[in-house]
Amino acid sequence: MTKRILVIDDDEDILSIFNIIFEDEGYEVILSNTGTTAEEVLVIHPDLVLLDVRIKGFSKTGDQICNEIKTLAGTRNIPVILVSAELDVPSLARESGADGYIRKPFNIYQLVSQVKQILN
Repeated sequence: MTKRILVIDDDEDILSIFNIIFEDEGYEVILSNTGTTAEEVLVIHPDLVLLDVRIKGFSKTGDQICNEIKTLAGTRNIPVILVSAELDVPSLARESGADGYIRKPFNIYQLVSQVKQILN
């Protein structure tokens, strides 16, 4: 069964890059250029969420969304990777319960490797 990755980022270029990368790797990719709630993640039911920390026009940050995902019974076991250029992304990931983080700008090979490691 094909693994499903939900990518949430307000940067259309990043969404396009992630879409190309992960479709080439054989994943089903769902893209969102706005923030989402843990309840919406529950409906989508991805195998992994790649989540930007700063989402323009959304009331919550990615780390806050991650925290919600990790506290809702139906979504708490879904792995979340924060993706950010924020200097404190390691501590944001740790404090929000994320399963990992990727710094922007990112290395494509490291990104794919981390995603595969979490999904396998």
